[in-house]
Amino acid sequence: MSTQKEKIIEQVLNILANRPSGIRYSELFRELRNVLPEIEVPANTIHGTIWDLDKKVKDITKPERGVFILMKYLSEEKRTEALKKQVLNETTKETYKEIKKISTIDEEKFYLPFAEYLINDLEECTRAIPLGGNKFGDKWGTPDVLGVYKFSETDPMRPDPEIISAEIKTDTNQLITAFGQACSYKLFSHKVYLVIPEEAEKDVSRIESLCLRFGIGLILFDKNNFKNPNFKIRTRTSKNEPDYFYVNEYLKRLGEDSKKLF
Repeated sequence: MSTQKEKIIEQVLNILANRPSGIRYSELFRELRNVLPEIEVPANTIHGTIWDLDKKVKDITKPERGVFILMKYLSEEKRTEALKKQVLNETTKETYKEIKKISTIDEEKFYLPFAEYLINDLEECTRAIPLGGNKFGDKWGTPDVLGVYKFSETDPMRPDPEIISAEIKTDTNQLITAFGQACSYKLFSHKVYLVIPEEAEKDVSRIESLCLRFGIGLILFDKNNFKNPNFKIRTRTSKNEPDYFYVNEYLKRLGEDSKKLF
């Protein structure tokens, strides 16, 4: 009798067989959810199984961030590159676990989905946790999502870990406040994302212009559907060198949460 993980991988191979151009992580998850009901396979088991499938299954690779494709659909040149990458990535595998339960507060319902989006779709983080509240305990605010990107032990060069912060806002009347908070996160973050509802159409162009000037990434999402927010990247963040005095200060304030990141 097949295990849950074996069932998931079998269905993934079936889905990818009909997708010669590949499929994004979020879409793959939705298709698996349709064929593997929660009562049969929990959502967390699916997430934990598919996030690093290119390392688990030799016939599957990632030609770009967040996209899965069968090796046979690649050109000979890209297939050779992918095979070399597979050899380099033969390391101990970890399963991403849910960090904390989603709060009943509307805005907080998007924290975990966005943390997963940073890891699995954008691949900006190797670990990310929902945070929010007043964890840092000062007027400068606390990121709603905090993540870290750590380079693999197999990478020829391994720079220091990068810290990624995100401010998520569902209230379109608070976009300027949200932008100001995102700016403050640059004190201790290498990269910062601002996440706002796609319905804020009249303000998006202005916010986008500000984000471009300050090197902040902009993400739009459907605030009426926390199960499938459909995050869409509008502007990628640029890397910023933080003030390491504040990096150390805020990481100390995280306490046990810092261990979940590092």
